Amino acid sequence: MGKLESRQSKSLFAPETAASIRYALLALLSVVLMTVDHRQHHLELMRNVLATALYPLQVTVQLPFEAADWLAQHFESRSALVEENERLREKQLFINAQLQKLTALEAENRRLRSLLESTVNVAAERVLIAEILMVDFDPYRHQVLLNRGTQQGARIGQPLIDERGIVGQVAHANLLDSTAILITDPAHALPVQLTRNGIRSLAVGTGRFSELELPNIPNNGDVKVGDLVVTSGLGGRFPRGYPVARVTRVEFDPGRPFARVFAQPTAHLDRVREVLMILDDIADPAAHPGAAAVAPVPDAAKPDRHPKPDKPAAAAGRH
Repeated sequence: MGKLESRQSKSLFAPETAASIRYALLALLSVVLMTVDHRQHHLELMRNVLATALYPLQVTVQLPFEAADWLAQHFESRSALVEENERLREKQLFINAQLQKLTALEAENRRLRSLLESTVNVAAERVLIAEILMVDFDPYRHQVLLNRGTQQGARIGQPLIDERGIVGQVAHANLLDSTAILITDPAHALPVQLTRNGIRSLAVGTGRFSELELPNIPNNGDVKVGDLVVTSGLGGRFPRGYPVARVTRVEFDPGRPFARVFAQPTAHLDRVREVLMILDDIADPAAHPGAAAVAPVPDAAKPDRHPKPDKPAAAAGRH
């Protein structure tokens, strides 16, 4: 019985002893190889061969992880690009809106600059810039609402001009706003003259923004298409020599004593946005009782439209 147990114990410990010896030899061999490789680099070629042989296996093992990282980055990049694209689109819309506003401001700035430059003809008078708030859409009443009233210096009969010519005059003046009548209103007329020969007449509104009529000019009157019509200053309401219109059509009828003369206003009355209100009174250069005045509003009592002309061609009134 004792011999059997001793044999079993020897058979159990014998493999462990052999394994320990192998481990020790392998460890010693490893130390030797590392020492030799560290000092002599004899195993560099073997290392390269083994690395080359194992590279496909490394790539195969690493491929699933790299594929997972690539997919994650791809979807993350796509999501980031979509968000950035949406953000840039919103920013572009905002910038476009701002650009439209800046474009409108730039156009308004140019209009105001041109308007201020037009004061050269009325340099001795004080002027006030007024903005048109509302337009009367009645086709037979060319009237606009201005954002200046008596508190700012507006008054009835006050002339309105812009950088191109005469626009109209104030018909009603309230505390904070005022109503103006344009020169194309059928109830409006103002004394004018031709710059080429000095013939005087009235510029009467026709109800069309693009046309004025110069009545009571004889058939033998020296009027040509293209003649510039300016204010005569008679009546002391409008500044003298300011452009009003340019003659576009002359009709001579032998059966009638007067020719029909039509002119196009120099001011763009259908698109004007700002006007200049002349605050000072305009002196009447004629300074005689017969100087013509202008009919301010349709319902008001109309002043005398008949200036005393130096020539028969300047007989006033609508024909």
